[in-house]
Amino acid sequence: MSEYDGQLRSTGRVAIIVSRYNEVVTGKLLAGARECCRQAALPDDQVDVVWVPGAFELGVAALAAARSGRYAALVVLGAVIRGETPHFDIVAGETSRQLGSVVIETGVPIGFGLLTTEDLDQALARAGGAAGNKGQEACEAALRAADVLRQLRETR
Repeated sequence: MSEYDGQLRSTGRVAIIVSRYNEVVTGKLLAGARECCRQAALPDDQVDVVWVPGAFELGVAALAAARSGRYAALVVLGAVIRGETPHFDIVAGETSRQLGSVVIETGVPIGFGLLTTEDLDQALARAGGAAGNKGQEACEAALRAADVLRQLRETR
């Protein structure tokens, strides 16, 4: 019986796609993702950072990056904080759906670092505060997924 387990290591070029909206949060998520890349011994010249205006634009940027054929993995980082209107539900739900579609259509793994929180304090707690850094966790998930996919391709 074979067993495959993705490791935290460099498997190729990575794009980190980051929302500028709520940049006080997403900047910290990006710092966590960059630290994860360093831990995986991924050279800086193998990491591209792509900034988009808001969380809703993460999907189209991820699709373009995945279709380019340049990346072994993508990491998407954003923060959608609940307000007084249904905007939160629409943006969070639609962005999640778009990203899931990109993974299925292209086969490029995406580390999902889209925070959906009730308030700014919760977002900051997840961006390097008491709840850890979800940017680092999303990057680790993407790199491990890319590695396990590489292993599966090599066993053909």
